[in-house]
Amino acid sequence: MNAVYVRREVERRERGPDLRRRALLADVERRRRHGNQVIALGLAVIYRELCKRLPSVCFAPCIHPEACLSSACAPLPRLYNQAVGPRCEAGPQERPKTVTDFPHAMLREIYEQPAAIRRTLDLYLDGQVFDSKAFAPLAGWLNPRGEVLIAASGSSRHAGLAAETIFEDICGLAVDVEYSSEYGCRPAANPRRPSVIVISQSGETSDTLAALRCAREGGQQTLAIANVSGSTMLREAAAAMPLAAGPELAIPATKSFTCQLTALYLLALYEARQLGTLDTAHLQASIAELRTLPGLIERQLDGWREQTAALAAEFRDAASFLYLGRGVHYAIAREGALKMKESSYVQAEGYPAGELKHGPNALVSEHVPLVVLATVDRALDGSVLRYEKTLQLLEDMKTQGARVITLANADDRKVAALATRCVPVEPVSEHLLPIPEVIPLQLFGYAMAVERGVDVDRPRNLSKAVIEA
Repeated sequence: MNAVYVRREVERRERGPDLRRRALLADVERRRRHGNQVIALGLAVIYRELCKRLPSVCFAPCIHPEACLSSACAPLPRLYNQAVGPRCEAGPQERPKTVTDFPHAMLREIYEQPAAIRRTLDLYLDGQVFDSKAFAPLAGWLNPRGEVLIAASGSSRHAGLAAETIFEDICGLAVDVEYSSEYGCRPAANPRRPSVIVISQSGETSDTLAALRCAREGGQQTLAIANVSGSTMLREAAAAMPLAAGPELAIPATKSFTCQLTALYLLALYEARQLGTLDTAHLQASIAELRTLPGLIERQLDGWREQTAALAAEFRDAASFLYLGRGVHYAIAREGALKMKESSYVQAEGYPAGELKHGPNALVSEHVPLVVLATVDRALDGSVLRYEKTLQLLEDMKTQGARVITLANADDRKVAALATRCVPVEPVSEHLLPIPEVIPLQLFGYAMAVERGVDVDRPRNLSKAVIEA
């Protein structure tokens, strides 16, 4: 089934509403004549007109589904490439959420993350164990000395930074993370010939594709992780891990990022089993916990949305934000800052929490608040140590008079007492925490963009995939 995506509307947006409407109607009618079902995800103003013109096709989700004029009315499918189901007879309050329940694609895609994570898990797990067929292509990709280099850009590089800590902690691998744009310009191959992982949402990012080809030319083992099946990276790498995030229309990455983290965590568990760094009981417990993660996120989404909307209203006049995290949470601080920048046009930077007093603290003021990741896994000594250091930093910042937003465990009163505002996150193990804790940061960036009147789905000067001609 073909689909008319929002990008078709983006391409025509400058050509005027009347021309856009006529062009989309003509395209839909052409597809109908060729026997194709169509789901139109264009502007809301054309849905009812489309249903009037073509009563045999439902342009789900309709603006007024309870009064839809189409005889084929159906809820929006979970995946855009699924067929439209039979007519839905449920009343308006019984219908599942559709794209029209969300004012922007970014918000809808944030809410789709639990389902996207489940689909990605189902690609690589058979119940509570690894799917042997899915992991068979990964046999032999790892450097014999356990050396890995991750090349990526933007949000994908932040996923790589989190993976660096996870791989080293769980598997004992030696990992380095490079900017794809820098790695592809190196004059000579790395003499140690590490295995190279490239990460990309689209699988077509030119800098990352160049890094992949550079590694292949150097005779290194390569593994590609991307969300688009059949993309160039997945085809050219020696091994591939496709994701199942589904189409991501908003330019700021959300569900593709958490699916990247999910796949990288699964890869770490798989390599830990291969290398014998995790015993069977620990491995089974980790997979079981991972399986519960989508439900845990679902339960918190509405609360996070309300809290971050209130935060955006309170901090809308901030000139800049400093995001701080330790260990694996530093990568998420970087990602949270990127979401703020690209979504709302507010300057933000991510730093290791311990580096604040080595220069950046000079910026902290009434108009430059802090966002501090202070979650903790109390079963892990290293996590507790990082948490205690972060508590000390929060005490110092309170004395200094800084405005501080924190992310902390839901039952943590110490952090809440030291912060201006605190967003609770249900606790999970240390290396899984990046997945749930990044979501309120995504929502905060989104809410700030809405508060400031920014077109969050299409930030200026940015594109979904950075591809050079």
